[in-house]
Order: sequence, then structure tokens, then C-alpha cells
Amino acid sequence: MVFTTPAIGALRRRFPGARITYLVEAAAEPVVRHHPGLDEIIVAARPRGFERWRYDVSLARRIRAARFDIVIDFHGGPRSRVLTWASGAPQRIGYGLPGRSWGYTVRVPWTRSLVPPRHSVSNQWDLIAALGIGEPHRVTDPVVMPVDPPSVARVAGRLAAAGVSATAPIVVVHVSAGNPFRRWPAASFAQVAATLALEEPRRRIVITSGPSEADAAEAVAAEARALAGAAAGSIVRCGEFDLSELRALVDRAVLYIGGDSGPLHIAATSSTPVVALFGPTLPERSLPWRDPSLRSMAVDAGPLPCRPCHQRHCVPGDFRCLTAISPTMVLDAARALLRVEAGL
Repeated sequence: MVFTTPAIGALRRRFPGARITYLVEAAAEPVVRHHPGLDEIIVAARPRGFERWRYDVSLARRIRAARFDIVIDFHGGPRSRVLTWASGAPQRIGYGLPGRSWGYTVRVPWTRSLVPPRHSVSNQWDLIAALGIGEPHRVTDPVVMPVDPPSVARVAGRLAAAGVSATAPIVVVHVSAGNPFRRWPAASFAQVAATLALEEPRRRIVITSGPSEADAAEAVAAEARALAGAAAGSIVRCGEFDLSELRALVDRAVLYIGGDSGPLHIAATSSTPVVALFGPTLPERSLPWRDPSLRSMAVDAGPLPCRPCHQRHCVPGDFRCLTAISPTMVLDAARALLRVEAGL
């Protein structure tokens, strides 16, 4: 979803007088909640069983009654494809995948090939190019997720309760990824966190994770504290953050470190420097899409015969694209960005 946000701004420029509506499921709604290019957000629920069918029929009727002129299916899944078709819009744009494009009037070519690598923002942008919109640019068309003011207040309160002063420099270390093919070893995260804490007494390292991996984050924090010794108090855990809170937390930080997962792209919508870890994926496809003056550094294992991959099966069996990324490599990138941030 974050990768679609540059397209929203471009559509607003192309059609300044249009009413632009974004249909989204609840879990991702915070990404577009405050986007300045949108007039309306429709949040789609996900009931189960027969209720799902009844709900989607009602939702389809609501969309059709709105009489949209153009519907763009950025998702391409079965549900979004059916709702796009049901809208009855004169112009319905989607990817021309075999057997999946029957609901569209404009079919945009798409391939499953990962080579040559192409940024995901450009892949999403293809759908609006059909409307006479030129190529995207990182400066004028960055990913966007405005900060939510209530979330800023909640994050400030939680940091204060954890003993983090308002002036302490914060490094956010996000230790999890929903996909095991993108999960850097916990011991490596712990070493990075402990080293950064030891190098600067004022610095606080906030360990975050996805909701399903809170135990892993706690384990990383515990190991980092053991390694940090006297600086153990600089390793902070203060619960899990929802998407809006994570965005506010990153805005407060001097550095974000994490793998190629959703939180990395939430971080990309801020001006905070980012160290991005890439295993089976490539920086060319997923490095933060924003003004190059907002520094981001990619860390990866370099060329491997099996990289990039579709993340269904590790052919070598040892996840070498992740294990070959050493803590030293990540620390070198972090130190370089922190020096720039400090003006050194």
C-alpha cells in the first residue's frame, strides 16, 4: 500500500477537480488515513463465511452506486478484481495477468520475473501511466504517510514511561518480518543494538517487532542487554506499535534499522535515515522511495546465484542471503548515517 501513495498524488495533479476515493481493508487504513490527495476512504471489513459474501455484495452495490468514472485495481487479488468489475466504471484498470484480467477495460502488462529488477513504485505506477501520467520521480513523487497527531502523543507517553527523555537520540531497530525469508538472525540484531548503545551513552535503542513476533523482540532485547553490560538500560522495549504509532516513533528517531518488510516502507515515508537489510530481495526493487537527500543505505550479501528469489523455497537451504549479512556491515552503515545526521 505504501508503494501506491505516490500514485495518489500524481492522480490528484492529473485530475485536480476529481473526487478520489481509496478502498482499503482496516489493517492498512492508517497508511492513507491522512493522505492529502484523498477525498474519501472506504474501509472494507473481512467477515467470515457466508457473511463475507453478503458483505461484499453490499459493498459492491455501494461502489456501483457511486458511479465512478475510473477504477484502478492496485491489488490485483480476487476480491479487488471482482469489486473493480462490479463498479461498472467506464474505465477499469488492472494488470493483464492470464485468466485474471476479465474485469478490466484497460489491461497493463505485468510479469512475475524478478530480473531485471524494477522498483515496486514503478510497477504500481504503470497502472496510472495509462491515464497520460509521466514517469515517477523520487523528489516529486515520494511515498507518503502523514503523521497522526494522536499517535504522536501516545508514543511520547510510552517513551516517557520507559524512561526515555524527550532529548535522547533514538535508534529504532525493527527485528521481525512476517516472511521468514526476510528475517535476519536475532543474535545479529542483538549485537547491533548492544554496540550502538555502548558507543553513545545518551542513545536509546528501541526494539520493535510485528505483533506476532513480540517474543522474538523480547529475546533480542534480553540478549542485547546482556551484551551491553553497563549500557543495558539503553535497550528499550515499550510494547508493540500499530502502523500510525510506528510512523510517529520513526519520526522521533535519528535512525531506523530493519529488513525489507512493511515497517521499512512506513519508515521510508519519514525523513529519518534508514539502514535497510535485503536478503532475497533487491534494493533496486524496495529501497525507500523518497528524495535522495533523505539518506538510505542498503546492506546485502552481494550477488548470489539464487538471489533474488520468489521466497517460496530456499534452494541452498541455509538462507545465506541473510546469514552472510554481518553485524559489522550493518553497524558500518548505521555509523555512516549517524555521522551525517550529526553533521560530522
